[in-house]
Amino acid sequence: MSKTNKLKIFNDPIYGFITIPNTLIYDLIQHPYFQRLRRISQMGMSYLVYPGAHHTRFHHALGCLHIMQKAVQTLRFKGVEISNNEENALYIAILLHDIGHGPFSHAMEHSIVEEVHHEQLSLLFMEQLNKEFNGQLSLAIQVFKGEYHRKFMLQLISSQLDMDRMDYLKRDSFYSGVAEGNINSERLIQMMNVDNDVLVIEEKGIYSVEKFLVARRLMYWQAYLHKTSVVGELILTKILKRAKELVQNGIQLEASKPLSYFLENKVTLEDFNENVLQKFSYLDDYDVLSAIKAWQFHDDYVLSNLCRMIINRDLLKIKMLDEKPSKELVKSYKQKFINLTKLSEKEVAYFVFKGSLKNQAYNKQSEPIHIYKKDKSIEDVVEASDQLHLKALSKQVTKYYICFPKVILES
Repeated sequence: MSKTNKLKIFNDPIYGFITIPNTLIYDLIQHPYFQRLRRISQMGMSYLVYPGAHHTRFHHALGCLHIMQKAVQTLRFKGVEISNNEENALYIAILLHDIGHGPFSHAMEHSIVEEVHHEQLSLLFMEQLNKEFNGQLSLAIQVFKGEYHRKFMLQLISSQLDMDRMDYLKRDSFYSGVAEGNINSERLIQMMNVDNDVLVIEEKGIYSVEKFLVARRLMYWQAYLHKTSVVGELILTKILKRAKELVQNGIQLEASKPLSYFLENKVTLEDFNENVLQKFSYLDDYDVLSAIKAWQFHDDYVLSNLCRMIINRDLLKIKMLDEKPSKELVKSYKQKFINLTKLSEKEVAYFVFKGSLKNQAYNKQSEPIHIYKKDKSIEDVVEASDQLHLKALSKQVTKYYICFPKVILES
């Protein structure tokens, strides 16, 4: 594979031109594991609400790489020593931080792969790539796992003000059209510094941090936790669960080879050897969508009806509530649907169910966002800010919901 011009540039609608810093990064981007991210949507089922939200994890990973380059430039300019090896490790770790995502991002984690978190899979992919690239990712893996002695490096990749969040807020707000999510990532990066191995934001950048936290809260309620996005993702999860249940009961379903493998087998983290990881790397949104298109005509009432809901965007009704829906309410909805369809109680649970959504824009319990004050002291952003609403943003807000077929209300 002797391509000479590996220092390519990408044209990005958010940042303009994104430069690939070296040939190793280029080769990682070219790898089939990474190219797969072109076929994984960034915002899951949000396109059911925001028709423009069709961007991919591939876009997002390149955006993160770009702003990590800016962050390294800024910190070096301020006298923070970052060696070439460390710089490269930061680029690799942020580029690959989402490589373990399955189709439609989160639906897989709760349905056909048994409680395996995408971050655990990202690490498995990185370790596999490290073998293929003769150990050149070792330092990046150390940083990603939080095992490297320079703590601020992990904070750039995973914290409450990391490159990942900075990119997805700006990008998701752009593609969905939810203007409230737009943040000034350039200013936030210009205000970054390192003090005692901790990532800090200089005091004059505090308003940009406040804006960032407010934008995060608004994006969650308006986009990620929008009730239609939520019900779309829940239906998708139920489709995959039902498909798995049918296949494991000996019923044949039309599906691609990789999807069939995960429907037929119970796959936990322990099962992810090189072979299973390879199979997972063949899975993307297209496998799931083409299966749903086929399954909408299946004889199974539950599977075909759930699939038609996604295909035709005729979803379950979702009601948001301030407190938990009573058992009586759920039971009465289930009974109404049983009377209408003669389904079993187990089958009706695919159509009538309850749950909760949690949103916390800022978590004081985890690593805080540090504000570096003029007198060189460091304060948590909530204490440093004169905005009372930041205290409110650190409280977890819970909303409850109940989902049921619209026909229940009409009956």
